Amino acid sequence: MISVPLARRLRDAGLRWEPARGDAFVIVDRGIDDEVFVLSDMTIEVHDFPTGPEIGFNGTVEWALDSVEKGTTLWLPREDQLRELLGGAFVRLERSGRRHLVVLDVAGRSATVEADAPAEAYGLALLHLATGADPVVDGDAAPGAVPR
Repeated sequence: MISVPLARRLRDAGLRWEPARGDAFVIVDRGIDDEVFVLSDMTIEVHDFPTGPEIGFNGTVEWALDSVEKGTTLWLPREDQLRELLGGAFVRLERSGRRHLVVLDVAGRSATVEADAPAEAYGLALLHLATGADPVVDGDAAPGAVPR
């Protein structure tokens, strides 16, 4: 799962979320950004209302929370979801020591993005595709890249 700061950058770059079972998310700007929730068929599910989708918390005794608007949540895409979003630009995932590198083919040019975790590398690669932000090179954040 990617970090909350990277998820925010991806959302701000235009990544849209259609909530589905198994998706992880946080409720932002309410002091619980570090509490990760997962959509399921039992306790947390999406309800479609005329006013828009809401994420309902069914039968959760530990929360005085019935539902939240989708707009107050932040999707934390999984590694497989990020890889799928990269589409045909994704070439491969490599490991270099303790780092993970995602190699992309962007209009015939190779770009490499690296991070400590595979999901974070995929997320940075997607951000690179979405915004043109320079990828992280040799462990140093290039101008416009997301700091690790």
